[in-house]
Order: sequence, then structure tokens, then C-alpha cells
Amino acid sequence: MHKQLGRAARFFVSLLKPAAAQANTVKHTNRLAREKSPYLLQHAHNPVEWYPWGEEAFAKARKENKPIFLSVGYSTCHWCHVMERESFENHEIARVMNEYFVAVKVDREERPDVDRVYMTFVQATTGGGGWPMSVWLTPDLKPFVGGTYYPPEDQSGRPGFRSILLRIAEAWKTDRDKIIGSASQMTQQLQQYTTVRAEQNYQPQKTLLDIGYRQLKNSYEPRFGGFGSAPKFPRPVVLNFMFRYYARTGSQDALDMTLFTLRKMAEGGMHDHLGGGFHRYSVDSEWHVPHFEKMLYDQAQLACSYLEAYQITHDPWYAQVARDVLEYVLRDMTADEGHFYSAEDADSEGVEGRFYVWEQLEIAKSLDKQTAEIFSHYYGIEPNGNASSDPHNMFHNKNILIVRRTIEETAKAFAKSAAETRALVAEARGKLFEIRAQRPRPHLDDKSLTAWNGLMISAFARAAQVLPTETAPAPTFRASAPPSLPISSFLAAAECAASFIENNLYDRKSGIVRRRYRKAEPAIDGFVDDYAFLIQGLIDLYEASFEVKWLKWAIALQKKQDELFWDKNGGGYFSTSCADDGLILRIKDDYDGAEPSGNSVAALNLLRLSQMTDNKELGRQAARIFSTFASRLQNTPGAMPQMLVAIDFGLDEPQQIIIAGKPNEPDTQAMLRQVHSRFLPNKIILLADGGSGQKTLAEHMEFINSLRRVDGKATAYLCENCVCRLPTNDPAELASALDARAK
Repeated sequence: MHKQLGRAARFFVSLLKPAAAQANTVKHTNRLAREKSPYLLQHAHNPVEWYPWGEEAFAKARKENKPIFLSVGYSTCHWCHVMERESFENHEIARVMNEYFVAVKVDREERPDVDRVYMTFVQATTGGGGWPMSVWLTPDLKPFVGGTYYPPEDQSGRPGFRSILLRIAEAWKTDRDKIIGSASQMTQQLQQYTTVRAEQNYQPQKTLLDIGYRQLKNSYEPRFGGFGSAPKFPRPVVLNFMFRYYARTGSQDALDMTLFTLRKMAEGGMHDHLGGGFHRYSVDSEWHVPHFEKMLYDQAQLACSYLEAYQITHDPWYAQVARDVLEYVLRDMTADEGHFYSAEDADSEGVEGRFYVWEQLEIAKSLDKQTAEIFSHYYGIEPNGNASSDPHNMFHNKNILIVRRTIEETAKAFAKSAAETRALVAEARGKLFEIRAQRPRPHLDDKSLTAWNGLMISAFARAAQVLPTETAPAPTFRASAPPSLPISSFLAAAECAASFIENNLYDRKSGIVRRRYRKAEPAIDGFVDDYAFLIQGLIDLYEASFEVKWLKWAIALQKKQDELFWDKNGGGYFSTSCADDGLILRIKDDYDGAEPSGNSVAALNLLRLSQMTDNKELGRQAARIFSTFASRLQNTPGAMPQMLVAIDFGLDEPQQIIIAGKPNEPDTQAMLRQVHSRFLPNKIILLADGGSGQKTLAEHMEFINSLRRVDGKATAYLCENCVCRLPTNDPAELASALDARAK
């Protein structure tokens, strides 16, 4: 497939010849000024006559018989900013674009459907992808040339953007029929390539988990952790699966690889040691030099990974990393109304990482001499900078904080106690945090996306379950501001975000969820990710709060998701509904990357809801998803680790843990602590509260009506397939029963 598309694409690439460009700085306003997307608004004053994705642009292309230039990116993308400054603000390049093309700008975070279609083309024809994504389309939206970032002028034999524009314009004039024919052929091949259908009677076996584990283990980098070589991305879906593989098999290697990866990431420069949270990825192998943007979906998933590490190890270090992430989100990425913003930029004042990096002299001037020396020893501060892996020479004389030595090693070097050294490092972090806060901040992408808010709701809900109620001593890397928040704040954050989505992005009459909210405007009908991630968040929120309204809403959303996205013929979920606006492909996404695929999350949602409502049909629907992706699962299960998580759940007889008690009473909480202190991934938790919540649950599982407290105390019922063991109101007995089941 890739070779066929590559041959077709080379016809156009061969036409490109070097040419020159010149800049102009006259200000201009285009149609993007009407939009709400922060990314589109960043381009509203380019001299390019940008159009947003939609019929106005398509009609112009058809009427004038011009090709479309499609540019896809997002507001916190460093190289998107670079291409804008170099090319889209260049008046000569803009003149060429306006004369020969209809220029369309897309925010990939608002329109992942458009991004996914054309990224599939770019990856198939070039062997790679990324953002900014640059694609040339026929007026009927079929792609014929694609790539990513282009420099404005010819460099070392590589054609610049202006040259490419001129050669494609000439080719469109002289070889239009050939371009249109090749574009149609490539589109047909893409449609065939992306079509998946269910394999009848497919039933995944436990050996599939073994194969997936071996594939991931083979990609493990043992020196600094992580799965894959540089650049290193924190792919939490892999960690999710590895923890579950450990729980199922007892594989010490699976556990050790995952814990080591989490530790090295938190100690590395990809982790913001002063302000909390994680940057997008590391350009080097040791997690040191990051791409500095911060994405909400990374914070949400990594918080869950550290929470699970804490459940498994009971090491408070992991709990505090999770707190660090969650408190960063509450401080810097949460709106007053309770919803969560999307991202913070890599750049400030047009320079990547400027907000985060330090010169040694700055640290020496900010701290007393001894504290500066201790801090520098611990964090590897060097006079000429410590960013040895700096491919674009952006951090000369700059230091990116990374834990180079342990507190004990640092204490020994300065003849101090570990406690004294830890306190001095924490004090230094606090001072530097305050100094850094005076710098110009990176741009905040303040739109809210339903899907990413769903992931964050899960993280806060699970933190409310898992984190210890007492505040453990801050670890050596942790931000000193603000103080640790109580568990109730995490639950409140999840509830506020869910309520905001319900009140502002959910149409109760139609049942439709909208994807994006910004400046009081909900927009864009949700995609399957929006439904699946929100449903997951609501299930987690019910298990944390036992407010049955969240479970009821999850059930209703699942029905709507099935109506809009389920493929009745081929099985699985399409990423988009059938009511699209011109997409040439309707894709079923299956790759679990930086975000899990909608199908993977949906499969686990279906299995959990099946157990919570005794609805066997939901379980069968999850099995159809596995059948739909059987071929890819059997060939490359390591590419679908979150789907393997769902399969792991489905291969078990999941435990139904039902607590009869009042949700906020101490005896109920004592029983729940026994559950939440253990890593029990293949379970569901229900509360028989003796009131409306229990009544609602009994509408689906009648036996719940009979579950009562014993001797007036909160009582646990451990059930499988609605058949329960003898109840217990003794937390110690419950602990023993849970441990026995885990073995």
C-alpha cells in the first residue's frame, strides 16, 4: 500500500525545483478572525486568505477549479509557529498561495476527523507524519501531495515551500487530468487500506496478551526506560497494559520495566520540577530535553499511571507524582467554571522552552551560595548549560532541570543530613518557582475538549479513590507551591467538570455531545472519542462518588454512541458519524498512541457497563469490536495496548464488589479503602446505599435489592455474574478475600 501511494506521489515531488522568497510585514485580516479556535485565531492576520474547513472553501475551489492547500496544526505546536513565521507571514509566499490555491486551515484538536484522514495519506506516501501537516487536495478533497513542515526557501537540494507551491501550481495547469486521476486512484487505495471488517467467531485468547507483551518488551530501552528510541514519548497506554500483564501473570519484568520508566520520566527534564506536570516528549533517550508543550491528555493519563504504580507498590513517591500532576492541572489548566483547558505552549516570546530553562548565573543570583551549589549538584546545573542533546542548538548556556544525583548522594557531598538537604532543595524550588512566575508565560490554549476532559475526569476520580488521605512528605522533585490538596478537592474537580459538560456541551433532547467549548460557544458535534472518553470518565466518577446520576448518564451516552458510530455491518465504531461535511474516508481508529483509540476505550466501557447492569448484549458488542480488529490484533497487538487492556478484562470473570452502606460513613469508607488500596483492574464497584442509588441499580440487577448491611455495619459482597459469596462487615476479612482472589 505505502509503496503504491509512494510511486504515485513521486510524480508530483519530481516536479519541484528550487526558487526564492521574500518577506513583507503588512498586517492583514482573513476569515479565521471569525473563528473561536485559538490555533485558527493565531493565523487570522496572516496575509494568506485562509478559510476554515467547510463548504465555503470547497465551493470556491470547485468554482475556480483550484487545488486546495490544507494546513493542519494546533496552537501549542512549535513547528507550526515556525512555519507561520517563515512562510504564512511572508507576503510573497502568501501571494502565490492566494493566486493559485484555496488555503484551508484546520485545528487538529477540534477536527481530529480531518486530521486523521489526511495524516493517513501523508504517512502512507512519505513514511512519516507530524505537524504542521501540509496537504494539497483536488477540489473534491482528494489528496495528491503531502508532507509536514517545509522551510520557506530551498536548502541543500531540498525544495522550499514557495518552490513547491509554484511547481504544484504549474503541474495543476499542465497535468491536471493526470493529477485528478492519480488522486482518485490513491483515494480508492486509502479506502481499501482503512476498511476493516469483523472476523467471524474470533475469540481472543490469553496467548494474544503474551504476544503483545513480547512485542512491547522488545522495544524497551533498558538504560533510561521507555518503549522505543529517541524521541521518547510517554505512551501511557503501554504502561496500562504492562501493569495488567503483571497482575495477570506475575511477570516481574513487566512490573520493573514500567516502574523504572515512570521513575526516569519523573526524574527527567520532561517533568516540570518547579511547576508540576509533564511536557509532551523528550527529544533524547534519557527524558532530558523535552518538547516543552504541556497537553491535558498527557497529564490525565500519566496521573493514572502513577496512581496505579502507587496501588501496586504502596510507595508514596508514586502517589506524590500523581498529586504533582493533578495540582498543576488545578492551578494552571482549570477554568473558573470547572472545565479543563487543552494545553500550554512550548514557546514563550517566540522561543521554545524560554519559560522553563535556567542559566547557572540566574540560579546563583537567586539563592544563597551554599543552597545554589546544593541545588545545582542535585539537578545537574552546569556553567555552559546541561542540554547535551540539543538537535537545533536552542539551549546554549541553558539548563533543563533533571535529577542527576540522589538526595543521599548530594547530602554526602556537602556533609549534611538527607533531611536537611531535602529541605534546602525544596526551599530553592519554591524561590525559583516564584521567580519563574514573573516571566512571560507560554500561550494557554483555553478551549475545552470533551474527550480530553473525559480523560481528566477519570484521573481526578481515580485519585479520589486511590491517594492516601494523609499528605506524605513531598518527594525531592515536587513543586513547593501550592500545598497538597485534600482528596475531596480531587473528587470535586471531577464532578465540576462533568457537570459543566452536562450543562454546556450536552443536548438532553437529542442526546448529542458537542466536542469543543470556548468563550461560551459549544461547537462541533462530538466524535467517537468524545463519547467513549466521557463515558469512561463517568463510570470512574460513579465508582468514586456513587452518585448514580453519573452511571445513568454513561448508559444513555453509550446508547447514543452506538446510534451514531457503530458499524452494523462490519462491527466496531467509526470515528465519525455519517453526518460529516465532505470527508473522503470514514475510518475506524484502532491505534493506541498518545491517546487511546476510541474503539479500545469503548470496548472496555462496554464490558464494565455489562457488569454494572447485567446486560450481556454489551459484552457481546465488545466481543464484536475484538472481532473487527482481529487481523491487526493478531499481527501487531503491541500497537493496540489499550485494546489488550479491554481483552484482559474480558478474559476474566470480573469481580462485582458491592458495598452495602452509606457513602460517606466511616465504616463504608473503611471497606472502600481495602478495595482501593489494591490494584484490582478487572472489577467493578457498586454501592447499595439503601436509597435511590440502590433502587436504580436494582432496575438492572434485581438481586441488589436484597443486599443489606449486616449488624448495622457497612457490608461487602463479592460477586461474580450476580452470584455473591457470604458477606462480610470486617475490613480485614474483606482484605483477605480480595488478596485470595488476586492470587
